[in-house]
Amino acid sequence: MARAKTPRNTEANSRVITMPEATSTPVRKSAPASNPTPINLEGQIRERAYEIYEERGRTPGNENEDWFQAEREVRARQQHHQSA
Repeated sequence: MARAKTPRNTEANSRVITMPEATSTPVRKSAPASNPTPINLEGQIRERAYEIYEERGRTPGNENEDWFQAEREVRARQQHHQSA
C-alpha cells in the first residue's frame, strides 16, 4: 500500500504559534462576608421541603413542588437577612 506524501517545508508547516507572555495582573480577592458562619442552603431547603410535606399531610407525589417552594422561601429569607 502506498503512503500519502506530506508536504515539506511549506509556509503553513513552518509557522510556529507561541503562547502570549504571562502578565502580572493582580488577582482580586473578594471581601470576607459579614457573617463568617457558612450557610448550608441545601440543608435548610431540605428541612423546609420536609416541613411542607408534613403540612400537606405526608401525601407523596409532590416532591418537586415541595422542594421548589422550600427553595424559594429559604432563598428569600436569606436575601432578606443579607439586606438587613
